[in-house]
This record gives sequence, structure tokens and C-alpha cells, in this order.
Amino acid sequence: MNPTFYFVLALTLVLVTNTYGAVLDTDGDIIFLGSYYVLPVVRGRGGGLTLRGRGGELCPYDIVQESSELDEGIPVRFSNWKPKIALVLESVDLNIKTDVEATICFQSTYWRVGEFDEERKQYFIQAGLQDSPNSFFQIKKSGDDAYKFVFCPQTSDSGRQCRNVGIFVDEIGVRRLALRSEPFLVMFKKANVTEIASKSMSM
Repeated sequence: MNPTFYFVLALTLVLVTNTYGAVLDTDGDIIFLGSYYVLPVVRGRGGGLTLRGRGGELCPYDIVQESSELDEGIPVRFSNWKPKIALVLESVDLNIKTDVEATICFQSTYWRVGEFDEERKQYFIQAGLQDSPNSFFQIKKSGDDAYKFVFCPQTSDSGRQCRNVGIFVDEIGVRRLALRSEPFLVMFKKANVTEIASKSMSM
């Protein structure tokens, strides 16, 4: 292939990463099109992320945090960001999908902000289709070694105002992802194919 193509590609990557900043995993590597466990930076407050119903119902799923810090949960994949390059960037709209092939709820597992829960007074992060602005999130750096998820809806009158994705502990102690003032600080660990297959079979 033409060497000029590779030069232009490399230059584009440098410009984009300098503008936005590349999201790094726990090994210090740039996150590409793979699967990654979302793990808490603060230890002793639960483990990775998984799917669970709400209010005694099995379906549909919310995105929740495992109760044990030893459980890494189910990995996620990132997709559909606007800069057409393979790496994941900070502060860029993207989709997040819980990386499981099939579930007993027979539903898509992209993250999205659900309808307001009147009983709990929360906007929870649910699993569903990536067919609306409510299914786009951003990853932002928070301190030296942590990241956070934010939801930045477009409003006609005031532009974009981002809200943190944090943890809401419900009435039975389940740690659910929701829009909160305090962010859920996380790091990303690369998952391997064998681990993903075993998670899919168990759902």
C-alpha cells in the first residue's frame, strides 16, 4: 500500500489523540476494538459490572455492580464513536455494550439511560437498543489513574450538560448504575476470548 497512506493515518492518530486523549487499560495500553472489564478503582465497594432486573422483576436488565470485589462481572465493548479510528478516546460520544451473546431476557445489551424511576427518584442505566441519544455516553479522565462515565444529552436551549454515571444502592443492597452527582470511578482490564465465552454461557 502507498506509504503516503500510512503517513497520513499515523498523523491523523497523533492529532486526534492529542486533541482528545486515548483511553488506556490497566496495562497502560490504548483501548481498541476488544472487550474490557469495567472495574472499580476504589477497592472494597464491589466488583465489575453485570446485568440484573429491578423491583423483583427478572427482565428488563439494569447495569449493576457485582457485590464481591473478586467478581469481575461481564466485559463491555465500545463502538460507534464519531472519529473513524479504531481506538477509544476521552470525551467522545460512544455506545457501550455488555459483551454477552444471549440472555434469558432476549434483549439487546447496549447501555442507555432509562425512564425516570418515580419510586426511587433515579435515572438508571439499563440494557437495551442503541437507537436513541439516550444510548450515547462518554469516558472522561478523573485524576491520574481513574476514568468515569458521563451522559451528555443535547438540549436545544442550553447546549450539552454532562451528568456523572454513579452508583445507587437500592432497597435490597444492589449497586445500580444511575445518573448521580458522585461519579463511579473505574479502570478497564482487557478480557480474553475464553472468559467472554464462559460469561455468555452462564447468562
